[in-house]
Amino acid sequence: MSVLVSCRDLAKSFGVETLFEHLNLNVIEGDRLGLIGPNGVGKSTLLKILAGQETPDSGEVVFRRHLRLAKIDQVSRFPETASVLEIAVAAGRDAGLDENEALIQAQIHLSMAEFENFDVKVATLSGGWKKRLAIAAARVADPQVLLLDEPTNHLDIEGILWLEAFLRQADFTWVLISHDRFFLERTVKRVAEISPIYEDGVLSHEGGYGDFLNQKAAVLEARTKLEESLSNKLRRETEWLSRQPKARTTKAKYRVDAAHQLMENYQEVKARGRFSDRVQMDFSASDRKTKKLIEAKEVRFLRGDKVILDKFDWVLSPGARLGILGGNGTGKTSILKMLLAEIQPQQGALRHAAQLEVAYFDQNRERLNPEESLKNAISPTGDSVMFGDRSVHVVTWARRFRFKNEQLETPVRLLSGGEQARLLLSRLMLIKADVLLLDEPTNDLDIPALEELEAALGAFPGAVVLVSHDRYLLSRVCDQYIGLNGGGTWARYGDYEQWERELSKQLRPEKPKKEATPVKAAAPKPAKRKKLSYKDQREYDGMEERILEEEAELESLQTEMADPANAANSALLAELYEKVAVQQKKVETMYERWSELEAMVAPE
Repeated sequence: MSVLVSCRDLAKSFGVETLFEHLNLNVIEGDRLGLIGPNGVGKSTLLKILAGQETPDSGEVVFRRHLRLAKIDQVSRFPETASVLEIAVAAGRDAGLDENEALIQAQIHLSMAEFENFDVKVATLSGGWKKRLAIAAARVADPQVLLLDEPTNHLDIEGILWLEAFLRQADFTWVLISHDRFFLERTVKRVAEISPIYEDGVLSHEGGYGDFLNQKAAVLEARTKLEESLSNKLRRETEWLSRQPKARTTKAKYRVDAAHQLMENYQEVKARGRFSDRVQMDFSASDRKTKKLIEAKEVRFLRGDKVILDKFDWVLSPGARLGILGGNGTGKTSILKMLLAEIQPQQGALRHAAQLEVAYFDQNRERLNPEESLKNAISPTGDSVMFGDRSVHVVTWARRFRFKNEQLETPVRLLSGGEQARLLLSRLMLIKADVLLLDEPTNDLDIPALEELEAALGAFPGAVVLVSHDRYLLSRVCDQYIGLNGGGTWARYGDYEQWERELSKQLRPEKPKKEATPVKAAAPKPAKRKKLSYKDQREYDGMEERILEEEAELESLQTEMADPANAANSALLAELYEKVAVQQKKVETMYERWSELEAMVAPE
């Protein structure tokens, strides 16, 4: 496979903040590359450099001649009044396609993204469907390399499953940034982690996310051994230097130079090992022994006229790990607020243990004051916080969550999404809680923070109720699940995969075979009717059956065109689109002919 893009010794800084330096990375033809790394190391900036939207401070990026790239941003913005077809056609036009080809390709890729109505306006789309539109529009120009920045952000599970199928079947090269470990494991064939802990600024390994973790562990273990070896050698050389006289032979001077080089190597390895991307999480607990923290009996909950939950029975006990599953709009957040006692069910009983202490993570972050400083948001009453029975200085507490001293006076509104999420978690850890209610706590968190959150939730002795699109976290933390369908019904599941299998069946139900549609009963025949020729009569007698056959063929073609397995095969989709158009015209022509024959046999 040939190299499509080569990044050589790249460096990039913003002000005094160094994102990366000495970074070397190739994008190979056919790559399915996942870029990972802590927040702030420059992943999105690197993607912008690959797309030509940013330039490195030093180093070079070499592209294969005439290479076509397209980039999909974290947040997709389109004119609200435009239709999805207009957006996709405009993308083709901007890429140099003629109007007819742009229209054909737009229709193909919108169908591939499962849009049924091409006239729907952007303003009516959810964040997930806007992401699908962005992907469809980018694919219209048939790029050889597709760059995706956090593509699963704001997608519901249906959208994520579609995206996974699309990327697995892709016949083009793609590079994506993601903190979704489940998504990475299911899609990528190579992982590259950007971090200053690596000599080349990046560690790349062929295989899935699990394979990468094994390789990373081996690399870090080898580096630890190297640091120990260099330290031992340096100690011996330092002792030798201190014993030698000032006058040295040439051989001795050579050893002195080697000792200085050894010292530089040791300091470099040690500096890389000193970088920390970890967040220290440890949730406080009340150690309450009550068996029933929250009990629901025959609960019925409505939002407006819509039934969210009906006949719900559940007991939440210490140690419980409950995951609430469902698509966007099915009422997951409403249930958390009901458990929090912010809203009440319309029927049934919901009982909370006396003096129950609940810590709540709000995905909308409405409990943060955007104008408050980071320091006051962490510790509104002074320069310290109480963690368990210990007083901890606010500076020390902030460092646990990767905040720097100079950030303490920064208004909350200027913090990044990941920083705001870490701020909320830092406040939750100060509460001696019986129950943790977490509504999408993983949004904007990087993988190191996700790993720490996972470990902290596992160690928490109280009950955890978790709403998250992070399937990896759900699978590692939760041991019981309820799935919502948005219509009031719910079901218990033993694991996440069981629910996903059930959901997949609902998303792609087996289509029933088309049954013959009886023709409306004709009015009683008059005594005299026009007589058809023998040829026309035979055509008329078999017309209904032939139309049903052609409609079945049309439906088969449309099903094949919408199959996710064909989603990334542009050549096949173009062929199918032409066949669908021809077949549709054929069916319409047959209906017109049937009407003509009906008119010919009408009574005089």
